[in-house]
Amino acid sequence: MTRGRWLCSAAVILTGCGHRDRVVVGSKNFTESDLLGEIVAQQIERRTGLPVERRFHLGGTFVCHQAITSGQIDVYVEYSGTAYTAVLKHAPVADRDSVYRTVARDYAQRFGLAWSKPFGFNNTFAITVRRRDATRYGLARISDLARLAPRWKAGFGYEFLERADGFRGLASVYGLRFAAPPTAMDLGLTYRALAEGKVDVIAGNSTDGQIEGLDLVVLEDDRHYFPPYEAAPVIRQAAIQRHPEIAAALAQLAGRLSDADMRRLNAFADVEHRDIATIARDWLRAAVP
Repeated sequence: MTRGRWLCSAAVILTGCGHRDRVVVGSKNFTESDLLGEIVAQQIERRTGLPVERRFHLGGTFVCHQAITSGQIDVYVEYSGTAYTAVLKHAPVADRDSVYRTVARDYAQRFGLAWSKPFGFNNTFAITVRRRDATRYGLARISDLARLAPRWKAGFGYEFLERADGFRGLASVYGLRFAAPPTAMDLGLTYRALAEGKVDVIAGNSTDGQIEGLDLVVLEDDRHYFPPYEAAPVIRQAAIQRHPEIAAALAQLAGRLSDADMRRLNAFADVEHRDIATIARDWLRAAVP
């Protein structure tokens, strides 16, 4: 083997079988995470020119956290309250800035991960009822539910029934005593169960497109029980060291998405069944030209 061919072979091995340096973007296993992952991927492509590999719908929080800390992915979108309570094991708090500062500091120190600035929306748990019931009974706040709970049926996702910032704490803070223990069901089925009258109240996600699509109403968390869940890109510091332009590109997304914007994009995907890549591209062209 000639020296030139040997050097070429060595380069191929070191660069992963000849692939150009690339950025791997992951996502969790639900529509909003896939959408945000696609927005992140396209933003990196359009601003840096780097090739991006997509590994979407990987799984839940811990699957994605393991993937990024082990170097299998370089970027994914996480929620501040989830990082604070589920990953870092802190007790829930309501202060948005405190939560963000803590996760940014601890992720950097413990995991070598950098938090970009949030997109601008807060995808918190949403205690949701049918619009006709909200009108009939004058429901605007979660505290309004206490007088109806003894006659109503609740249906919650499995995770909401188990996690520290879930049902048990909610029931205690708001004095909710339902007619029977809440029905446990897949989160994706709770919206339809509510719309069809099988249950009377659910804990959805505040930016879910099905809320408007099924004519549901989110009640105000007037006692500030839920911590903030601000979505933001989380990036391996090693990837930023190789390509500082990645952080600069993602910083341009900060503050660009409101709660209403995210609900609208989710509805395009879940209600109108539009292509996620097209939704992301159209939004980026309009919001981050």
